[in-house]
Amino acid sequence: MLDSAGIPIPAAVDALLMVLAANAPGTAYVAAAMAVVGSVAGSLFLFFVARKGGEKYLERHTVGERGQRLRQWFQHYGLLTVFISALSPIPMPMKLFVISAGALGVSPRSYGLTVLAARTLRYSALAYLGSQLGEGAGTYLKSHAWQIGGVLGLVFLLLLVCVKVMDWRRAQAAH
Repeated sequence: MLDSAGIPIPAAVDALLMVLAANAPGTAYVAAAMAVVGSVAGSLFLFFVARKGGEKYLERHTVGERGQRLRQWFQHYGLLTVFISALSPIPMPMKLFVISAGALGVSPRSYGLTVLAARTLRYSALAYLGSQLGEGAGTYLKSHAWQIGGVLGLVFLLLLVCVKVMDWRRAQAAH
């Protein structure tokens, strides 16, 4: 919950979940469910904080080239940016996308369901890896980072195509 609420603890939840799953495979999915609940609660906290003053934060922290690029990504791709960053075990700048979602008026329900879906997939996969590979799960993730990144890229493209098709259909129905 703390990590998702804005206190950075890089990869600690992932590592803890895999260690718990490796040491007690029978409780792997209970641990994953607890991680999902904590992550969704923490990110909703940050989301609602951003609703109250996130625009000023965005103005101050997106003046650089990288910050502007991330903000433009969010404005163009919306919750896809939140989904992919919440799904990825490779460190990505999720906090900025959470703050963007809150500050820019995304529906809390849509935001919460997006994080819930992504974190459920992520933590279930990590629990599975931990319970199946034991201590080797972390090494597996590190040695397959490029493949994981490629799969995430493909998921992003697939979801982007779905969004574009839905936008096109809405535009056609409006005419």
